Amino acid sequence: MTRLQGNNSNRTVLVIGTLAAAALIGLAIFAVQGKPAAGAGLKGNFNLAGQPYNGQDSAPVNVVVVEDFKCPVCKSFEETVAPQLKDKYVDTGKIKQYTLVWPFLSEVARLNENDSKFAAQAAKCVYDQGGNGAFTSFKSILFRAQGPESQAWATKTRLKDLAGNVEGVDSAAFNTCLDTDVTAARVDADEKQVNDAGVNATPTVFVNGAQVMTADGKQGSYAFADISRAIDAASK
Repeated sequence: MTRLQGNNSNRTVLVIGTLAAAALIGLAIFAVQGKPAAGAGLKGNFNLAGQPYNGQDSAPVNVVVVEDFKCPVCKSFEETVAPQLKDKYVDTGKIKQYTLVWPFLSEVARLNENDSKFAAQAAKCVYDQGGNGAFTSFKSILFRAQGPESQAWATKTRLKDLAGNVEGVDSAAFNTCLDTDVTAARVDADEKQVNDAGVNATPTVFVNGAQVMTADGKQGSYAFADISRAIDAASK
């Protein structure tokens, strides 16, 4: 009798464990539903009005780079791939290269300060004062000053110091813009655009609204050839 009770107990535990495992699998399946399959290209119907860009107004191809100023892979992209794009496509009038900031890394790291968003707000404050040139300069300064993802380095105090290095930016006006969160709603709107497009990594690059896929299938690890191929195809 004792052995039978033990066997029944083991069977009960086994059944409960099986049901629990099935439930977890079901939750996992539910979690990935609605997300793009690996290797599937996204479509980004972005509203680019009022977004900073490099290039000529008449350029026939739009390139959108989704970035977070705290993203180390984005920093690498800006140091290696972006200069090649500038030389071959931006400066020759073939593309307008937009920057769409997606400030998500501070939330992922659960930092006490949302410095991803602060940096995005600061960049818009600079853009409002100095346009595309000032934004591009500030973007370069931010990436050079980039700290660890796990630390809130882009504090408002630090951002004020960095903005002081951008020619033509009035420090008092910038400080007021940042302190009063004037651009926060626009940053939220940009974030919504990125989320609506299904983006889940930075950098993510779109050419005329179509996500550029890397040759090796790894998100974010773009080579110049990946984007060049997409631009050339869109230019035909």
